[in-house]
This record gives sequence, C-alpha cells and structure tokens, in this order.
Amino acid sequence: MATIKPFKGIRPPKQYVEQVESRPYDVLDSDEARAEAGDNPMSLYRIIKPEINFEPGTSEYDPRVYEKAAENFQMFQDKGWLVQDDKEQYYIYAQTMNGKTQYGLVVGAFVNDYLTGVIKKHELTRRDKEEDRMKHVRVNNANIEPVFFAYPDNKVLNDLIMRYAQTEPEYDFIAPIDGFGHKLWVISDDNDIKTITDEFAKMPALYIADGHHRSAAAALVGAEKAQQNPNHRGDEEYNYFMAVCFQASQLTILDYNRVVKDLNGLTSEQFLEALRKNFDVEDMGTDIYKPAKLHEFSLYLDQHWFKLTAKDGTYDNNDPIGVLDVDISSRLILDEILKIGDLRSSNRIDFVGGLRGLEELKRRVDNGEMRAALALYPVSMQQIMDIADSGKIMPPKATWFEPKLRSGLVIHKLV
Repeated sequence: MATIKPFKGIRPPKQYVEQVESRPYDVLDSDEARAEAGDNPMSLYRIIKPEINFEPGTSEYDPRVYEKAAENFQMFQDKGWLVQDDKEQYYIYAQTMNGKTQYGLVVGAFVNDYLTGVIKKHELTRRDKEEDRMKHVRVNNANIEPVFFAYPDNKVLNDLIMRYAQTEPEYDFIAPIDGFGHKLWVISDDNDIKTITDEFAKMPALYIADGHHRSAAAALVGAEKAQQNPNHRGDEEYNYFMAVCFQASQLTILDYNRVVKDLNGLTSEQFLEALRKNFDVEDMGTDIYKPAKLHEFSLYLDQHWFKLTAKDGTYDNNDPIGVLDVDISSRLILDEILKIGDLRSSNRIDFVGGLRGLEELKRRVDNGEMRAALALYPVSMQQIMDIADSGKIMPPKATWFEPKLRSGLVIHKLV
C-alpha cells in the first residue's frame, strides 16, 4: 500500500510566484531557458538550468554548473524569493488547459515504495540521465522539481479537493508561454491531512505518469542517504521525494508522433505496397487527417494523407504491449519495412509531441527535412496502468502528457 507524508514546502511568496515559476528542465534547451529567464534574477531556470549563468555553450554537466545551482538555491532563500513553510502540509495544484482542469495533490512519496514497486513505472530509464538528476538532488539536498504520478480515482479525495477548489487559492496565474492556468492551495488542516494520508494508505499502487528519470534519481539519492547514515531511523525527510498525484481519469495524454528521414531505399509506391501487407491503406487526400480510434494511423507522404488501419491478426488484444499502436507501428512499419530498429538511438527518426499538432508533421515533411510522417492515436491512462501492473515496459516515446507541471511552486528539502 502507498505511503505518503506531508512536508514543509519551500515556495515563493505570492507576489513572487510568477517571476520564479518555470517550465520543467527537460522540455527546453539551454538557449531557450536563457531567453525565457532574460534579465529576471528570480527565474527558477537559474537553479534547474544553471548553465544559463555561464557563457553560452557551457555544458550542463560541467561541475561548476551543479555548484551554481546550489549557490543560487541558497541565494533565493537568503533573499526571501523562496521561503519554507512552518508546518508539514499537503498542497493542491490545479492546471487548466483548453477549458479542462485537473487537480493534483503535492505529497512526499516514499522512497521504499519506488524501490519495492508500489510506485510503478512503465518506461526504461537511462543511467546517464539518472546520474545527472542525482547530482542535482545531491548538490541542492532537495527535490527542486516534482514528479508526476497518477492514482486510481478516489471519491473521498476528490470531494476534499473540490471543497478546497471553491476557496481562494494561494497562487493563481496564467503561464505566458502556453496560456495554461495554474492554481495552488495549501492544506494545513490536520483532519484533512490525515484523510489524505489514510486514503493513499489504501491504494495498492501509484503510477509514474511523467518523470521517470526524476523519480529514479530522487529514490536512489534517498536510498543512498539512508545507507550513509549510521543512525538511520526511516522517518528522515530524505526517505521521501516530491510528487504531484492526479486522479487517473483526469489526465490528458496526447499523441506522440513520428517523422522519418527516408523510406529505406523504397519509392513511395513501393512503401505503400509494403504497408498493404498488414494495413488497409486509404488515400484521404490533401486535408490533414487525424487518427480517430485505436489501431488507426495517419501517414503523410508526398503531400497526401493516408489512413492506415491495422488488419486483424497483426496485434494481440491479450498482450498489454502488443496491442499498443506504438508497438504495432514500431514492429510493422518502422522495423519491418524501414529497418529502424532502435528508436532511442536511430538518427533516421524523430518524435513530435501532440501539442504541436499534425501541422508540425506536415511542415517538417513539406520543407524537405523529413520524407514522411506517422500520426498515432493516443495511449490511454488505463493502458499505461495495465502495462505497469503487468511489470512490462512501454516502447520508447509512447506518451505525451499535457499540460506539463510548472516548476518552482513547491520545493521539497531532504533535511
């Protein structure tokens, strides 16, 4: 069962939140972070993308960069741009995108739950990326950015959250970069805190939605600190890491699409003929065509959109991986026809998050950068949970959650 705890969040005073808050570290590059931070000394990018404090071209893995992150984190606290709450409490974080609002609980997740599989993952992690985030957690002795969890729908928690949602939030702003709304409430009432803790204790599992590398890094640093402490008790703050937990049914998963640089030596006609072995292929004309259901794909080739429908027998409904459209397309198109086997390392393929729309696929093909594009129907949260429950791992680049969590609203110290 899931173990969580409240914590004394470090966060900006209300008047500073819009100067501090930022996008997550991994959705933009150093130049973009430098541009967004501009001349704002309070930007969280100065902690989570600390290479921007150095000359352009400085490696984000330079030892000086990690040291600067810690120096700036302390400076933010010294200047009062980040202040620690006096009491251990939970927080509600609401995001609004396109008129739809989802409500998350900001909690301290238990390191041991990650290590024992109560916190379930659906993606592989890369050790180099884990190590980068581990260095960041170590040097700051804090989880500066949260990870993104899902939990099974829970009426008690939903009722509690909706009660707070009728009150004045602590923070309420619209992020200028995307126009999405963000609100935060503080839960300091002892009875409500106990209710949240008790309801999570009834849950057999939590599910990582987004942030596999941050989850791994936070848990591994916590375990490392436990091992290094000869007087370890188990209730120290480093036994927990910061997560925002959303009800599974509220989450929006967008399509995560593919663009390829070549057809593996085939002409367009040969490629379409090869597709007909496993797909019904229909020319939909020049207007953008978006997949309407599972096992349906859109191909953009030679300024035409084609509907591809996977034939019966090309997937197994009883296999939580084999039934996924990302697996079908990887096996039967990218691997079998185009000979792109390893999606993580091939330079013949790129991936486009669904928020950019199918117009972005069309643009990248029309300008000659790419030869063809493939649009997929989004994976569902239920599919993700089924795969995590089965202990299997999803194919690479399968999910794109939106909106992304804003960073800097709450920070969790490990001491």
